[in-house]
Amino acid sequence: MTTITIIRGDGIGPEISEATLRALEALDCGLAYEFVEAGLTAFEAEGALLPVRTLDSIGRTRIALKGPLTTPVGEGFSSINVELRRRFDLYANVRPALSFPNTRSRYQDIDLLTVRENTEGAYRSEGQSLSADGETALSMIQVTRRGSERIARYAFDLARRTGRNRVTIVHKANILETTSGLFLKTARAVAADYPGIAVNEMIVDNACMQLVMNPHQFDVIVTTNLFGDILSDLCAGLVGGLGLAPGANIGTDAAIFEAVHGSAPDIAGKGIANPTALMLAAAMMLDHIARPEAAARLRAALRTTLEARDRLTGDLGGSASTTAFADAVVERIKGG
Repeated sequence: MTTITIIRGDGIGPEISEATLRALEALDCGLAYEFVEAGLTAFEAEGALLPVRTLDSIGRTRIALKGPLTTPVGEGFSSINVELRRRFDLYANVRPALSFPNTRSRYQDIDLLTVRENTEGAYRSEGQSLSADGETALSMIQVTRRGSERIARYAFDLARRTGRNRVTIVHKANILETTSGLFLKTARAVAADYPGIAVNEMIVDNACMQLVMNPHQFDVIVTTNLFGDILSDLCAGLVGGLGLAPGANIGTDAAIFEAVHGSAPDIAGKGIANPTALMLAAAMMLDHIARPEAAARLRAALRTTLEARDRLTGDLGGSASTTAFADAVVERIKGG
């Protein structure tokens, strides 16, 4: 039995979490759950966005499945997600973009991974300042050789492990000569250890254009924090949007799997949210904890449900509720 920390999240989080847990229960693959809170739900109940018991639970189980969280804007709080990544040194953010049938996408047969450095770069809160007159803002970008080396190695190891044959290093070393330059040089050195994997380099603005024009040329993309955040959302757009986009935050001692979309407070409680992204995140989690057969069954049930179009949520072109969509997935897990 493997115990998983469950953070239901804010907004639509509890609804899509319930749907995902039903799918996991249908798989009957030896999971137990420890429920904790974070975000606005936790703040309202306990006065903390990240309660100690939540952090303790993740530290103990080392695996978490997380719904979307809301960080209050303009209230002096830093991002909860960024804090979780730093607290547990979740240095690798992995975002697959995988085509599914009957989605609002201009492309078919997309299957690529964005591997993003997750703990440094432009998202460090240290070094930010605003002048007394409010006219000048400064922010520090920090890139280290260690951080660059371990994310590059993670990307190449992932490519090798999953049978992928190309890694694209995305950078802006032509302008950001020190920070992006260090990342590029370090990634090149790592690439030399993987002679069986083809490597190419691409400046980030060209990478954006190439993804739009010919996304099938990409297999694994590895890049820095800010560029990876932007590119992975672009890649989600290639396959139908954030409603189909799972994400994994992986470190040496812990991993957190999530739906990367927001908490959508405008539709919270209406029972119409699409749980696909969190279900796909759960499939990534199952792969991570060595339950690949269960992960494959979950993905297959989702694909069959999308193909059948019998109980799709509104964003997928149907009119079904979150519960009805979950019913369809659960039936296909049990029937398959």
